[in-house]
Amino acid sequence: LLKNANVVKRVGETRYEVSSYTKMKVYKKEVLTILNENGDEFAGLFEFYDKFRSIKSIEGKIYDASGKEVKSLKPRDIEDRSAVSEISLMEDSRVKIHHFYHRIYPYTVEYEVVMEFTTTFIFPSWFPQPAEKYAIEKSNITVSVPDWFSFRYRTFNYTGDPSVVPAKEGKSYSWQINNLQAILMEYAAPEWPNLTTCIYFSPDQFECGGYKGSMASWNELGQFQLLLNQGRDKLPDAVKQKVHQLTDGIAEPREKIRILYEYLQKNTRYVSIQLGIGGLQPFDAAYVTAKAYGDCKALSNYMFALLKEANIKSCYTQIKSGEGKYFFLSDFPSDQFNHIILCVPLPKDTIWLECTSQTLPTGYLSGFTSNRPALVVDENGGHLIRTPHYGITDNLQQRNIKATLNEEGTLLVNARTRYGGLQQDDIHGLINNLSKDKVKEYLHEQLDFATYDISKFNYVENKAAMPAIVETLDIIVTNYATITGKRLFIVPNVMTRTGRKLTPDDDRKYDIVFTSEYRDVDSVEIEIPAGFSPESMPEDVTISNKFGKYNCAVKLSGNKLLYYRCIERYSGRFPAKEYNDLVKFQEATYKADRNKVVLVKQETTKGF
Repeated sequence: LLKNANVVKRVGETRYEVSSYTKMKVYKKEVLTILNENGDEFAGLFEFYDKFRSIKSIEGKIYDASGKEVKSLKPRDIEDRSAVSEISLMEDSRVKIHHFYHRIYPYTVEYEVVMEFTTTFIFPSWFPQPAEKYAIEKSNITVSVPDWFSFRYRTFNYTGDPSVVPAKEGKSYSWQINNLQAILMEYAAPEWPNLTTCIYFSPDQFECGGYKGSMASWNELGQFQLLLNQGRDKLPDAVKQKVHQLTDGIAEPREKIRILYEYLQKNTRYVSIQLGIGGLQPFDAAYVTAKAYGDCKALSNYMFALLKEANIKSCYTQIKSGEGKYFFLSDFPSDQFNHIILCVPLPKDTIWLECTSQTLPTGYLSGFTSNRPALVVDENGGHLIRTPHYGITDNLQQRNIKATLNEEGTLLVNARTRYGGLQQDDIHGLINNLSKDKVKEYLHEQLDFATYDISKFNYVENKAAMPAIVETLDIIVTNYATITGKRLFIVPNVMTRTGRKLTPDDDRKYDIVFTSEYRDVDSVEIEIPAGFSPESMPEDVTISNKFGKYNCAVKLSGNKLLYYRCIERYSGRFPAKEYNDLVKFQEATYKADRNKVVLVKQETTKGF
């Protein structure tokens, strides 16, 4: 268990004891041996509580390497802080924090916590191994429920069935793991639940904040959300009049949607407020009107109300947001969501609206919520559909460079780049949220030149359903070319180079996962000083395998060096045994991107 580990969980015990739909006791005990300073982060206690979760007791001890108790936890040692997240103005979530701050290794900490939940909507998943380089000697979980309470579970990397024994007026289900070695994360590995032992739970029936609901199906979970939203879409009369003023003369539904979405963007802003059942229930439309702000739930509900007034049907939609957060159990109805957007179904199309953004174009979701399941809630309940997938033709970067090289090796660059689809997401955030000076600072950090100056830059944004941004840069790069005697060494690939080299691994354990694809196309024209001819030119390179395609070519035409490069990278899940093929692809493109042209200055012969 010491191999690759920073921490070893000696004992982990978790118990859920359900006594009613509004009462569940949670008991947790952990004994962790911290092996080095990299394991210190796991030695602390962080227990969150709110309206639905209360902390009844906390106990803790620390032991030295010989097992001697060094100190026990006193109530005064525990900090009680607000747990308002960075994106929120107000939340009723709080956190109790403690750390022994011991620095003689190894040492062992022990914590026992008892909590009480006043809802069964929150049924925490079990992740005994929360991170890499974390080993487990022994850990178990027991779920005790009355006979009338039914729940479902989904295990990952667990062999066998749970132990089921009679309990007071019901049954207890237990799972246990022993001697789980530390995991070392690998490049482009699947998401964490695929790598470690974990269990997801979902109650069939639950109660939360006085509302009863069911997770037995996606439809019933959607019906619960309908219940929470009921009566919250009432607009003030002045806003109703504004909707009609803006849209009554418009025949095309898509245009009405665009107008109302831009009205939302101009007249509201995103502010997260999570109070009471606010994590699930939106503030009503009148509240958003009065305050001119709201969280994802409130703004999506407000947009729903605006469209409803314009006689356009839309659907409040739950989704798991975040770049790279694609893990989802589509056949396991449960609360797997952390964000709300709006779905607008039309006869021949569907428009998706990210209502928290003041800058995204109508219908574009970005990498934050694209290409994943979403629970669309209509008047009948909920059903899963998938948000748009932006493919290789959408995520296109086209760069055209015209440059001049002088005899001192300085390169004057004019670069025009069009970023499309997901490739424009970061640039969109940059130019819409930062000052021009900050944008220039960012560019100076990102460009791969030793010494240079950006003399001019500009961005033009096309806010279409498939957006694009055109960037123009004027750059002065000193010492770009190397001059040795009469020879000139120059890399024709000026700006778009493969940045990552991978290490071969014959023992790769996990599949390779890429969740998005893209294409980059570069055309470069470099005017060189007169009197040079080629001494060494790189050969054309063509590479193709299941991970992508790559080709590049360079030639000298008169006094102009012409270079072309195109790379495509594909999405998908690939077997671990093919990892070294990826390494070879990456190595070949890395090398080709840095190939140099060698030019030699011709001697001039004087006549007599």
